[in-house]
Amino acid sequence: MGLTADDTGVYARFAEQLDRAVEVGTASGRAVAVSFPETVPADASEHGEILDRLFDYLDGAADDFRDVTVALTVPTDQRAVLEATRNVPYGETVSAERVARTAAGIDADDEDDRQTVRAALRENPTPILVPDHRVRGVTGATPPPVGRVLRDIEGIDQY
Repeated sequence: MGLTADDTGVYARFAEQLDRAVEVGTASGRAVAVSFPETVPADASEHGEILDRLFDYLDGAADDFRDVTVALTVPTDQRAVLEATRNVPYGETVSAERVARTAAGIDADDEDDRQTVRAALRENPTPILVPDHRVRGVTGATPPPVGRVLRDIEGIDQY
């Protein structure tokens, strides 16, 4: 991706597809947050490289965003879950158990680790870039109405 260490800011636009805004925060050229506020924050810029790509995606362009550098400032075990989730391909879904089985250091058979998976997805700071909407069996950080639209865009049967 073409971001540089100087790329820092808050970018947002209203997304008709979602009936809400999409907001992206970057710091030192890394995505640090994606959220879906009801309205566009007054201090947000309307154009940024990641935000523009997200809107292309909302318009139907296939994009897995794997080349976007995401700063995951979460505990190591949660980072492993989110990194495994980034590998779920565009247009596909996996179970939370599958994410657990592919996350480094996570034991899918351990209840504490299964709770770690649920917590990591629920607290995911960068939905879409870390596509928790593609994980079945848990509620991720992507609001359910937004997740339904994202799955529709990707041609995923609703689960």
